[in-house]
Amino acid sequence: MADTKREIERKYEGPPAGGDAPLPDLTDVPGVSGVIDKGVAELDATYYDTADQRLATASLTLRRRTGGDDAGWHLKLPVSEGVRDEIRAPLSDTIPEDLTALVRSRIREAELVPVVRLLSARDVRHLVDASGTLLAEVSVDRVRAERLSGGAGSAEWTEIEVELADDGDPAFLDKVEKKLRKAGLTRSASASKLAKALDDTAPRKSAKPEKPEKAEKTGKAGKADKAGKADKVADASTAAATAAKPEPPDWAPRTAGDHVLAYVRAQRDAIVELDPAVRRDVPDSVHRMRVATRRLRSTFRSYGKILDRTVTDPTGVELKWLAAELGVDRDQEVLTEHLTAALDDLPSELVTGPVQARVSTWSGARRSGSRQRLIAVLDGKRYLDLLTTLDTLVAGPPLLEAASKKPEKVIAKAVRKDFKKVADLVGEALELPPGSERDLAMHDARKKAKRTRYAAEAATPALGEPAADLVKSMKSLQTLLGDHQDSVMVRGALRELAAEAHGAGENAFTYGVLYGRAEQRAAAVEAALPGEWEAMEDKGAV
Repeated sequence: MADTKREIERKYEGPPAGGDAPLPDLTDVPGVSGVIDKGVAELDATYYDTADQRLATASLTLRRRTGGDDAGWHLKLPVSEGVRDEIRAPLSDTIPEDLTALVRSRIREAELVPVVRLLSARDVRHLVDASGTLLAEVSVDRVRAERLSGGAGSAEWTEIEVELADDGDPAFLDKVEKKLRKAGLTRSASASKLAKALDDTAPRKSAKPEKPEKAEKTGKAGKADKAGKADKVADASTAAATAAKPEPPDWAPRTAGDHVLAYVRAQRDAIVELDPAVRRDVPDSVHRMRVATRRLRSTFRSYGKILDRTVTDPTGVELKWLAAELGVDRDQEVLTEHLTAALDDLPSELVTGPVQARVSTWSGARRSGSRQRLIAVLDGKRYLDLLTTLDTLVAGPPLLEAASKKPEKVIAKAVRKDFKKVADLVGEALELPPGSERDLAMHDARKKAKRTRYAAEAATPALGEPAADLVKSMKSLQTLLGDHQDSVMVRGALRELAAEAHGAGENAFTYGVLYGRAEQRAAAVEAALPGEWEAMEDKGAV
């Protein structure tokens, strides 16, 4: 079974003149009372990746290492700069399935092969405080890298690594760094040993590359262009390998298509990046992935004048399926939370009969999903095919003519169109008398408000403050209408619970009290809606 360790570390290298990176005396670093020499460990690590280095492109590392006190398999997932989650599994001859699953959204069906071997002599020192508590581990690593695939080069270097102790204060690393910089050391230019090894052992490119053959002339340049794009994205494996590459630092969206694609790419990236977190059951990860799928689907629908919907609609169907799978149990869980909270708010004298027990039994009986079911979905062909489809779509987007136009007109028009739909539905709801028809109209308005919010999010980089204001307004409207829909769902559940309690010969009084309170909350939302909407109505003029 794999276990996880949060790793906070910084790497340093010596002056460009060469030689070993000097390690200064660290006993006078504030807070350090002693430096304990832990000796030299001989480490032998083989790093695995796909032939086209999909893991390295995403700053992931997977290795099998012997030597030291943590021999085994290690998968490192980036969290933020200098922070990674290291997931460990026992030493074995083959890659543990648990770790393979955590990189499946990156590698898809590609094979993991050895790419680099690193042999390191690690000279370790522990920095401790007055009580002997470990503050950080400092190591001087003398490394030899050997390329195992994609070339046969080798490289050697020395670096210093400072790793914060578990539960340590990250500010301590700043104190150590100040001392190291005074000694002439600088932060390593490479994010990891693997990144440096891949760079330093990569085959050298020819100084004078051969000129490509000229393409045959076609009747229309546009058709040749489209044919070329089709050829480029025909190979799904290539799309998966290239789509995750970041844009150049100086790239900035200019056209309407650029802005929409930037948002699409961000949601695609979120789905792929959240996959390991969902598999590890990280809090809120399922919800965040579900939101990313909804944002992506909404974008395809809102910006149908920019991205060809004959291409994106089938992908939208698959995104709707994924969102539903991610929502299995979650909607029931939220409903149960509302019921439990409402019950907790009741004075004890208003609670008659085994209400809490019945709510728990009722909820458990309606939970149709499981973590095993969700993991099976993430391992399944349909999900992996969806990821590849999204990669292909990003690599060769089905852009329409409007995509090349200025965003101020095209994007603003799409947002206004979505906002008008929200306005029509809110107006319809306000004209209806209280009841099921109004409930349905308010629920539809909530869904459209969410879609408009996502459209405005995509538009914000192009349209600025007006779009940002619309995002805030639609989020507020979504919350208000969401409270109303929660009341509708709670009342439906209470009717079921009351019927079950009555059938079992139990007193149904408490369910009636809860129903009345939920009804009051819905009435409060309906009363507040006209005023809230009046304050938001002018936000659609983006």
